[in-house]
Amino acid sequence: MTCWYEGPLAAFDTETTGVDVETDRIVSAAVVVQDAPGSRPRVTRWLVNPGVPVPAGATAVHGLTDEHLQRNGRWPSPVMDEIARELGEQAAAGRPLVVMNAPFDLTLLDRELRRHRASSLDRWFETTPLRVLDPRVLDKHLDRYRKGRRTLTDLCAHYDVVLEGAHDAAADALAAMEVVRAVGRRFAARLERLTPAELHTLQAVWHAAQARGLQAWFARSGSEEAVDPAWPLRPDLPAAAA
Repeated sequence: MTCWYEGPLAAFDTETTGVDVETDRIVSAAVVVQDAPGSRPRVTRWLVNPGVPVPAGATAVHGLTDEHLQRNGRWPSPVMDEIARELGEQAAAGRPLVVMNAPFDLTLLDRELRRHRASSLDRWFETTPLRVLDPRVLDKHLDRYRKGRRTLTDLCAHYDVVLEGAHDAAADALAAMEVVRAVGRRFAARLERLTPAELHTLQAVWHAAQARGLQAWFARSGSEEAVDPAWPLRPDLPAAAA
């Protein structure tokens, strides 16, 4: 029987106007589908005119300017619906969804759906649950004592995954998928008996523990920065705090 990390996977990534999931916007996104390791991936891309200025700092990261997005990007409302529909179709097809740092991309998509569609991401997974594989959470749990950062670039270097065109949504999605496959192979003895559904549940527990550890480290360092333990989607903010 083929292990999940050698089977069909989908991956999702976004590029954005910033790092605040409550206020920032998606400017590009991609879903990459691969039926088996080494097979040709199928890529769906979206380019979005977010309707708000793109900060210079964000453009410096992904290269997408206001002028380019206004000329070539589509309005957010139909795009967010198409992305959510695509993710729903991948779940219905039984493909686990790889999302690097899932609470960021999935929460941002959820907020965009609420903003432009009066909807939510959960609506698309009422009948077929989303099964997420987050390389950051997996790596941090399975190799918890390794020193160093765990960005996608760092994980690619550690697992010998080629990342061409970093900060392009499709390139990052494909690289995250390859990292997940590499994590699966390296820790096969601990992962091969687990289903994607079981791993989804476990990752929520692992991420919460990781968040508590980071929160404690911040406290010892004198930082008041808050770490959200929710995974893979952050809950909606109370109305008073929104």
